[in-house]
Amino acid sequence: MASKGLLQTEELYKYILESSVFPREPEPLKELRDVTANHPRKLMATAPDAGQIITMLLQLVNAKKTIEIGVFTGYSLLLTALSIPEDGKITAIDIDRDAYEIGLPIIKKAGVEHKINFVESEALPVLDQLLTDHENEGSYDYAFVDADKVNYWNYHERLLKLLKVGGIVVYDNTLWGGSVAKNENETPEFYRPGRHLTIEFNKQIAADSRVQISLAPFGDGITICKRIM
Repeated sequence: MASKGLLQTEELYKYILESSVFPREPEPLKELRDVTANHPRKLMATAPDAGQIITMLLQLVNAKKTIEIGVFTGYSLLLTALSIPEDGKITAIDIDRDAYEIGLPIIKKAGVEHKINFVESEALPVLDQLLTDHENEGSYDYAFVDADKVNYWNYHERLLKLLKVGGIVVYDNTLWGGSVAKNENETPEFYRPGRHLTIEFNKQIAADSRVQISLAPFGDGITICKRIM
């Protein structure tokens, strides 16, 4: 898991995981993390240290009605389902149902599948459809976004309409492997397209007076936004 962190040494990141994250990690999440470790795109999974703070955020806002954009094998989805009440609901959107089904047996075994409405689709049409029902406006407590970076701002505009005042949206990968602080010629080719998109999104979020923000160095960087108006 060391490659998921941006701390100064792998040893320090390992210490954080082993001393405070893994001892508190529920067994279903550990099982899902182990299964995902064999996937060729395993680095897409939510980092467990980010998952720990997300769990706390869900509980702090008493989240019950949530949205997840980008599911992959379902680590963040499962931790959300474990955190919200028995009658809580998650609208989970992803174009890749096959990846979701890798984690689905573990989700079922954990007894939380009934909280999840998985929608196999691009996210923008689903968000736009939700917004056609005015009762959805300002009704969601929490959202998590870990999907195509080119649409982060498009998601943000729609999610702020869906979230209640005081609700939270978390954006993953907002440090993009540390490339946001590097020069273009120092950035590996793989990171360059996402680097530009991430830098631009971070600028837009910083200038958005509708939200209170914190860009926190968990995993690959998460930006926590609280809707304040």
